[in-house]
Amino acid sequence: METNKRTPQELFIQPQHFVIPLFQRGYVWKQEEQWEPLWKDVCRVADFHLAEPGRVVQHFLGAVVLQGSESRSYTMPMWNVIDGQQRLTTLQIMMDAVSAAIMRDGTDRYGRRLEALTHNSPDYVPVGESRLKLRHLNNDRAAFDEVMDAEPPVDYPALVAGDSLIVRAHQFFTTAAAQWLGDVDDDRFVDRAEALATVLQSDLQLVTIELAAAEDSQEIFETLNARGTPLTAADLVRNFVFQRIEAEGGDAEEVYKEVWPFETKFWAAEVSIGRYLASRSSVFINQWLMARTGEDVRLQATFTRFKSYVEHLPDSRVGELLPVIKQQADAYEGWTNAASRAEGSLDRTELAVYRMKAAGSEVLKPLLIWLHEPARQLPSSVIDQVVGVCESWVQRRQLLRLTNTDIGRVVADLMRVNTATPADELVKRVTEYLSRLNFTSSYWPGDAEVRSTLVSENVYRRFPRPRLRSLLEAIENEYRAETGQPQVPRSGLPIEHILPQKWEENWPVGDDAAALRRQDHVHRLGNLTLLTQKLNSKVSNSPWPIKRSALLQNNTLTLTGRLVESTSGAEWDEEMIDQRTESMIDTLLTVWPVPDGHTGTVLDPQSKPQEWVELKHLIDAGLLAPGEVVQPVSQDLAGTRAIVTAHGTLALDGREFSTPSGAGHHVRKRATNGWHFWVLDDGRKLNDLRADFLASKG
Repeated sequence: METNKRTPQELFIQPQHFVIPLFQRGYVWKQEEQWEPLWKDVCRVADFHLAEPGRVVQHFLGAVVLQGSESRSYTMPMWNVIDGQQRLTTLQIMMDAVSAAIMRDGTDRYGRRLEALTHNSPDYVPVGESRLKLRHLNNDRAAFDEVMDAEPPVDYPALVAGDSLIVRAHQFFTTAAAQWLGDVDDDRFVDRAEALATVLQSDLQLVTIELAAAEDSQEIFETLNARGTPLTAADLVRNFVFQRIEAEGGDAEEVYKEVWPFETKFWAAEVSIGRYLASRSSVFINQWLMARTGEDVRLQATFTRFKSYVEHLPDSRVGELLPVIKQQADAYEGWTNAASRAEGSLDRTELAVYRMKAAGSEVLKPLLIWLHEPARQLPSSVIDQVVGVCESWVQRRQLLRLTNTDIGRVVADLMRVNTATPADELVKRVTEYLSRLNFTSSYWPGDAEVRSTLVSENVYRRFPRPRLRSLLEAIENEYRAETGQPQVPRSGLPIEHILPQKWEENWPVGDDAAALRRQDHVHRLGNLTLLTQKLNSKVSNSPWPIKRSALLQNNTLTLTGRLVESTSGAEWDEEMIDQRTESMIDTLLTVWPVPDGHTGTVLDPQSKPQEWVELKHLIDAGLLAPGEVVQPVSQDLAGTRAIVTAHGTLALDGREFSTPSGAGHHVRKRATNGWHFWVLDDGRKLNDLRADFLASKG
């Protein structure tokens, strides 16, 4: 086994075949996740060449594993691609697309240099056989051969395999190369063509692990892909950040020592995000990105989006960004540690973190980071109110056990549309935004719905213990606040059933119907309380007078104290449970209130007869006005504006588009759902207006 660092020129220049075996999975790289980042890296290095011709800048592509073959293809050696077929395929496609783009008078020599890296000389290949240096034996063979051998300019729609990812990749790099190179009549075209060809030949680097034919390639493959520790998003971000700092002329060692915050046990700890486990540092960077971009960034896309975000900064100096990240990471660590303490009162943010942990949710963490961004300088009173409003929205949905699948997107939208909202308007704007939500996946439930659900809910069976305990603690804290007492200890207090779970012996009833009714009340909210210490099972199952006495002797909590006081001389029964359930629901609705008059109306357009809605219908209904400006939801497209015309079109770049999706396709250069793509200045999407229009028609 030999390991070498090679440029594409060194790897591909000899006549040879690289064979992707039949058992390899198909090509899966995509535009946003892989093609665009790779192309940006290539362009970045090419720009350095143009700006500083003598400077050597290289970009590392990753590693590939190759195994020599004892057989030979005609007169050429053969290599089996054991690992790394995705990057080799993409690199070959990119070089072929760029070669075609610069194969013209004055720059054709650069195109031929690249062609020599993708196609073998005909002198080494029998007539009628493929000259391609990379050969697929799997299902990608037809698409790869067809597009790589097509005469430029390639007529992509006419290709048999036009829908394959390989063909789409080729088309992407062809379009991207043409845009970067510019007009062929421009004096700069020759210099740009030379710079781009040079990067693809000599300034990209691959590590090749080359095995002899007799070596065990499967063992190497398993060691690389299964037995090692995979890089986390935080690892990738760290490597990228410190490479950039060195390129910026900074002292990477000093910055790492003094500013980089993520090298402690706290940040290395794994936390659960849905179905995934990830390091806390990776999760924080993901949430920080959401706060910065106003986008719902998938955890798996954290590094790619971080890199893109940095490269879109006005001065693109990551060294100036790190102190801000450290300041916010330190605050995040402080909230988390405070929420883990059993004693002491928590502020509004820390309490929200504690309750999220109890619920197994991280959904509001990006919002907390956003609210505490140093440059935002929000008063603590505003932060507390916004956290309270958003926690009410989330907690009420959790009380009804509604899905959280759309909540991350809403939080991202909420931050994005309020980036420039003044502090004195923020609470109002956030409240109005959440109040407008009217889809099952995201709406803010009203009092009546919460009450009707909880009044008969067997909450002890339906909620995990930490979640249920946090609800009872919220009620206790509300009671304590009335008399100025500190918050209840968060020490895992026992949850006690007043009417015991094993009630039959000491709490008998007269008939089967009464027994069914009693059993149905055992796990309701009004039959539960918190104790400072667990009662032994004998006392817990004792008749009510004995149990009431034990509660008096072993309790320091207001929640239980009020219960005992309210039952002086009375039996604890189903009516008492119902009354207390109503009272506890009242308290929960006070802890997490909604605006006056808010009912939580739900409208799901897909549940109604579908109608064709156009912008002109929204204008006629007074929901949209001519002259209003809409903008893309993505911050990467900040600055793009479209104007609503009087006849129901969107005016953009000197053209008028009859549909939002048509305008979206014009901006993104691919199919786009324009109703979700375009937003007004107040954060409403065109889809929100369409939903209001459909609701008005009943």
